[in-house]
Amino acid sequence: MADLKKRILHLSSGKQINLFGNSLAIGKSLEIGEGGAPSILSVVQQQPESKNSVTVFNPHRLTADELYELADFNIQLWMNLKAELRRYGQVDPRIFAQETTKTPTSNEDKPASRGRKKSTEKVDKESVKGNDL
Repeated sequence: MADLKKRILHLSSGKQINLFGNSLAIGKSLEIGEGGAPSILSVVQQQPESKNSVTVFNPHRLTADELYELADFNIQLWMNLKAELRRYGQVDPRIFAQETTKTPTSNEDKPASRGRKKSTEKVDKESVKGNDL
């Protein structure tokens, strides 16, 4: 089983990954990266005078139920990643959850614009005048 010690992720295969921080994160798209700043729930060690003081940093004042929900959300993302890896393998880009919007690859794939359509047909003013007789 993987373990994280001293900013090094140790995998059971023997591979080690040096991290800049102390956490891993998974996004809704199932991409994995370093978590970065511990800005939602963390421990803060303060050293006033010669006394060590440790407090919990919870700037959003999350309740225990909200933290459980957050944990369940992240667990579900990791489970989704495992399922996609089993389904497609580790080299297929389909393992990443794609949003419903896609990047158009040609004019045919572009979504219809909202609002009035502009006429792309150019009208020859002389031919219109000739038809009025």
